[in-house]
Amino acid sequence: MKKIVLVGIMISLGLLGACSKGDNNSSFSTEMERMDHSSMNMEGLDESTMDMSHESIAELKSSLGENELTFPKVLKPDQEVNNSISYTIHAQQGTTEIFDGINTETYGYNGNFLGPLIQVEKGMDVTIHLVNDLKEDTTFHWHGLEVPGSVDGGPHTVLKPGESETIQFTVNQDAATLWFHPHPMHETGKQVFKGLAGLLYIVDENSEQLNIPKTYTEDDFPIILQDKTFSVDRQIDYDAVMNADGTTGDTLLINGVVDPKLTVDRKKVRLRVLNGSNMRSYVLHFNNDMEFQQIASDGGFLNKPNTTKEIEVSPSERVEIIVDLTKVKENEVLLVNEDNTTILPIYLRESKENSLKTADILNNLAIPDSVKNKKVTKTIKLAGMGKVVTINGQKFDPDRIDFIQKQNETEVWEIENVNDAMGGMNHPFHIHGTQFQVISINGEAPPSSLSGLKDTISLKPGQKAKIAVKFTQKGIYMFHCHILEHEDNGMMGQIKVN
Repeated sequence: MKKIVLVGIMISLGLLGACSKGDNNSSFSTEMERMDHSSMNMEGLDESTMDMSHESIAELKSSLGENELTFPKVLKPDQEVNNSISYTIHAQQGTTEIFDGINTETYGYNGNFLGPLIQVEKGMDVTIHLVNDLKEDTTFHWHGLEVPGSVDGGPHTVLKPGESETIQFTVNQDAATLWFHPHPMHETGKQVFKGLAGLLYIVDENSEQLNIPKTYTEDDFPIILQDKTFSVDRQIDYDAVMNADGTTGDTLLINGVVDPKLTVDRKKVRLRVLNGSNMRSYVLHFNNDMEFQQIASDGGFLNKPNTTKEIEVSPSERVEIIVDLTKVKENEVLLVNEDNTTILPIYLRESKENSLKTADILNNLAIPDSVKNKKVTKTIKLAGMGKVVTINGQKFDPDRIDFIQKQNETEVWEIENVNDAMGGMNHPFHIHGTQFQVISINGEAPPSSLSGLKDTISLKPGQKAKIAVKFTQKGIYMFHCHILEHEDNGMMGQIKVN
């Protein structure tokens, strides 16, 4: 009976056809065996993995605003000489007092929980010594950074417990808010959920000259959003709450702080929001319906500020916004989610002299007509839910190269979130080693929020996007859904850049 149900699911997802065409994926019988003997069994068919309405998404509790927000420490370089800089980063485990008087077992970089902020400048030669002090394999992936495939930190470059390696690269990108996290096969979701995530800022001449808030922790604040579920003894038990369709939690942490609040002078502030959650997306706005300005996305500044009242941030995406708190009449304003769950209470002190006027021009990005009119050369079809997720009908195979592209050559990719018989779900699609530009979504120009450089684009079921993709470095890079459990379940492919 079990296999009859599985066959039905595979037909609805188009997997039977894919397996019968003699492609590089496993045969139908092998796929059936894999699905039957994996942890899916019937577990993969319960509402946690197959429920189209996603009722299994944990309801997020509002922040009570009890704990002042803290911020990642800026990592001091081991050495900085002329235009060269070096760092050492340890992946480690320890305990963290997230809740008063209770030690929670966590993972972190150069500390017990989360990681430090790494700052580099455009044009710098960077050396990073990587050390795995965990009791399990891990990798160090530089999300959004344009580096050679050999140092990108995908699932091929595993460091075993006690191992270390040194990577080197030159920063050739404009200013941006990036991050780093683990990427070992089948274990990414768990390691991020337990705390492995850190920020990396690139600065350049333009970012230093722009008249925007840029003093770290004074008017320029990182906001790392992560939802987690804790056991009754306040531990992070990933195995107990893991959901093959994306793990969510009922407790929001910002920068690792539970029930956070931000107390700040009444002035213009810059919030650099990273969605570091495994699966949950956020649609952020303020409870007083005030406008704010988006100034940057994943890969750097937009051409001009995008004035809006709300913004969506899917897993792994970054947005930078400027909020003019002088316009708040009360002494408190709440950053809230789409369901009015309080994400961050902001308490205001006295007004401060603030002459900052955000520049009208932030960047100079364009997509030439010659690129817009190019034929699509690579087609990506995202499909499925739970453990039955695929890209182009296939699961990840480390020995298979799905695409080849030439270095510094711009191609047009078409990304489609297939609206299959199961109804589908949002898939945030991420490409390693590049920042792309969105040409269109369902044939229409993208919204202003997606007009900048991107490394992740979230598509709803039935949506189809065209993106302009260029790799400046050589190597093998991953592309995948950034719902971490989908990635761990093989919703991933490889491109080789020659």
